[in-house]
Amino acid sequence: MTINKTVLITGANQGLGFETAKQLAELGYYIYVGSRDKSKGTAAIQKLNKLGFNNVELIEIDVTDINSIKLAKQELATKTGKLDVLINNAGISGGFMSQKMSTYSIDNLRKLFDTNFFGAVQTTQQFIDLLKKSNEPRIVNVSSGLASLAFSTSHDLEFYAYGCSKTALNAFTVSLAKEFRHTNFKINSVEPGYTATNLNEYQGVQTVEEAVGIIVKYATIGDDAPTGKFFWKEGEFAW
Repeated sequence: MTINKTVLITGANQGLGFETAKQLAELGYYIYVGSRDKSKGTAAIQKLNKLGFNNVELIEIDVTDINSIKLAKQELATKTGKLDVLINNAGISGGFMSQKMSTYSIDNLRKLFDTNFFGAVQTTQQFIDLLKKSNEPRIVNVSSGLASLAFSTSHDLEFYAYGCSKTALNAFTVSLAKEFRHTNFKINSVEPGYTATNLNEYQGVQTVEEAVGIIVKYATIGDDAPTGKFFWKEGEFAW
């Protein structure tokens, strides 16, 4: 199998990001495993190597640090002339205490947005030139059902601050897809579902193996696929 497409996945040393790297590597993509922590990223690469994957490589990147992102972009540009797929997966929960907006710490809210929103935006901005060099550029923003305003108005939610950061991420998806609507870019948000990961202290109801199918699907879609949409495993998700 020869595909030779390149993928950068942020926050790929564990959880959804790691499993996405594994499944895309199985499909023949060349994976750049983005990790803020170099030692954890190295351990992830070693684990993938032991599973038989040699089409994986570490890229040290902290999405909250613009200098780190720029260095990662320079490193990747040196290694390859283009980037085919960017998966903005890195994210934090903001702590699973009460996240009511009337009392939630502004400092914690800023940290949420720094990673979940601003991190994805500035990473995309830095790598957009490499994506433009691809014949089939794809951007997948890993969102959440808690981002849906339609969903949040009909359910009693406890994690609204986290949802706000992902709602902003969805708005970025729409804006960027509109900007590139006359190009070969495909840019979408996806909702993997409530998955047992470190993000939620492994309280989710599905495994990462079950969850990442939606990420892989929209990382590998063809030219006839939609752009500027929000999807989960059942189809299109309401904004």
